[in-house]
Amino acid sequence: MGNGPAAHPPAGGEARISDLPASSGGRLPFRGEPRPRAAAPFLVLNAKSRPALPSLSKPLMLCGDAYEALDLLPAESVSAVVTSPPYWSLRDYGVEEQTGAVEPLDSYIRAVTRVFRKLRRVLRDDGSVWLNVGDVYTSGNRATRAPDKKNRVRRMNFRPRTPAGLKPKDLIGIPWRLAFALQADGWWLRSEVIWAKPNAHPESVRDRPTKSHETVFLLTKQQDYHYDLEAVRGPNGRRLRTTWEIPTDPRRANGPGAAHPAVMPLALARRCIAISCRAGGVVLDPYAGSGTTLLAAQQLGRCWVGIELNPDYVQLISRRLSSSCSRANSAMRPAGPCRPPRGSSPESSSP
Repeated sequence: MGNGPAAHPPAGGEARISDLPASSGGRLPFRGEPRPRAAAPFLVLNAKSRPALPSLSKPLMLCGDAYEALDLLPAESVSAVVTSPPYWSLRDYGVEEQTGAVEPLDSYIRAVTRVFRKLRRVLRDDGSVWLNVGDVYTSGNRATRAPDKKNRVRRMNFRPRTPAGLKPKDLIGIPWRLAFALQADGWWLRSEVIWAKPNAHPESVRDRPTKSHETVFLLTKQQDYHYDLEAVRGPNGRRLRTTWEIPTDPRRANGPGAAHPAVMPLALARRCIAISCRAGGVVLDPYAGSGTTLLAAQQLGRCWVGIELNPDYVQLISRRLSSSCSRANSAMRPAGPCRPPRGSSPESSSP
């Protein structure tokens, strides 16, 4: 595990990152979106062996395992979670204790479910979770996977064995396996969203359609929760449907996020946050990865908390935020601290 100043702060446990001005980046505004603002300073803390935090006064990045780091956050302090755990059997992120690389499928499902059990404590009663999970095919017990010319990070030096009961070339159905496990663990499974990718990568397979979508689930702690129906509208002003066509963000060799093999589109994270987090609320990503959720929260004027196991990605997140925000107008007023969102009572939802 690599070391770096952002991931391993000096004695005292805190490392303040300089003020980062936010940038609109040519985005389409959401209803009620605040004017672009300079971001408040944020903290980067090593989550290992730290006392619990009494409150969230500013954006926060925790370097450590999500299961342990969630114990540091105050109860019911988070309004919305937007996250995408490492996909099973798809990536080797090169760090010990990573999720999804070597453990059997059942162990992967249990590990993510355990983390979500911790999420229930920190999520407000009217809060919600947007969970992006990708599906995979069985490897046929192949022990490695070679890179291809367009996606060199695809390479893996080890792969989990084919799960019991499945056959070579089977589509595993991981999103729904995980969704059913979370539902059995007490979460309300409120919606399945199909994230359709109009610019999906081509595939070399010749005996099935090319895959061009992923699954996003909306989960809640209870049957009534905050959901801003007007925050995002579909075509012709209609209510938002369950198929979202959102292109993947282009990967540039030396651009922000280039070092991470699976970057969530900013537009996807922004949409989920706008719907589920009021102004003044806190957005959490326990598998922060390249920091897309955190950047989207910052652009929408929300406070955020990120948790990331890999110190190199913690550094990547800091660089990505800096790169995006450095283009903003230096005259923008600074963002305020995290505050409880207005309107504390949950909004009723129909089945």
